Amino acid sequence: MEDSTANEKIELVLRQTDYSPEVAREKLKECNGDHLLVVKAYLGITEKKAPPISSLNQEIYRQLRKKLDSNMRDYRVRVEKGQEKRII
Repeated sequence: MEDSTANEKIELVLRQTDYSPEVAREKLKECNGDHLLVVKAYLGITEKKAPPISSLNQEIYRQLRKKLDSNMRDYRVRVEKGQEKRII
C-alpha cells in the first residue's frame, strides 16, 4: 500500500473512531487495508448473511414474490403520478 494512501486511510479511521494512530494502523493491517471494515468493526456492524435456501420451490416463490412486489411498487408510483397505462 502506498504511503499517501495508507496515511489517508489512517486519517479516515481516526476521524470515524477514537483510535490512536498506532491502533488505527494495527487495525488496518488486520483488515488488509480495508478502512470500511475497520470502521464497521468499531461500530459493531456485522455482515448480514442471506437465509439458506431449503428447497428449489422456496427459491422460485421467493423470486416471484420479489418481482411481483417490485412491479406493484412501480405501478403505485405511476398511479400517484397520473401515468397509469390505459387499456382500450
